[in-house]
Amino acid sequence: MGELVVTEFITLDGVVEDPGGAEGTANGGWTFKSDSAPEEMQFKLTELTGSDAQLLGRITYQGFAAAWPTMEGTGEFGEKMNSMPKYVVSSTLKDPEWNNTTVIDGDLAGEVAKLKQEYDGDILVQGSASLAQALFAADLVDELHLSVHPVVLGGGKRLFENGGVPRTFSLVAAVPSGSVVLLTYRRAR
Repeated sequence: MGELVVTEFITLDGVVEDPGGAEGTANGGWTFKSDSAPEEMQFKLTELTGSDAQLLGRITYQGFAAAWPTMEGTGEFGEKMNSMPKYVVSSTLKDPEWNNTTVIDGDLAGEVAKLKQEYDGDILVQGSASLAQALFAADLVDELHLSVHPVVLGGGKRLFENGGVPRTFSLVAAVPSGSVVLLTYRRAR
């Protein structure tokens, strides 16, 4: 049975919005203000290669679908991104163009339960803040990966907004990577 893993780039004040700057927000691109090291790239490769499928929100999916199919020289990471099954949660996207993509438009909890039964490896949720919030609210997240960047933005979309349901996670690993800290948490059951 697969497990649901949410992975996020996050600031010290909890902002996850527009880490790479592709969304054009006022504070976007904040990951480039941090000194990262090879451990972060290995962390991202390990979580991707350990996953059997990706579950994405529409905005993240569209950004990935516009970039990854045309990227050259990305090796194992790019090959995995392009070949693995992808599920995009959207009520507006009807005909996804990126290969191996299925649209989920309906009962999120029920569809995630089916995916967990279908796959043995992880189901990876990258970015997709609104989707991640819905998954946390429905108590569907088994593991959380955070790449914590030493940046304080003072505003922007946060992973955990007010009104969330209390959950407990246990720290599994904390790995420094330059000025970034890579945290892995497992859901305490």
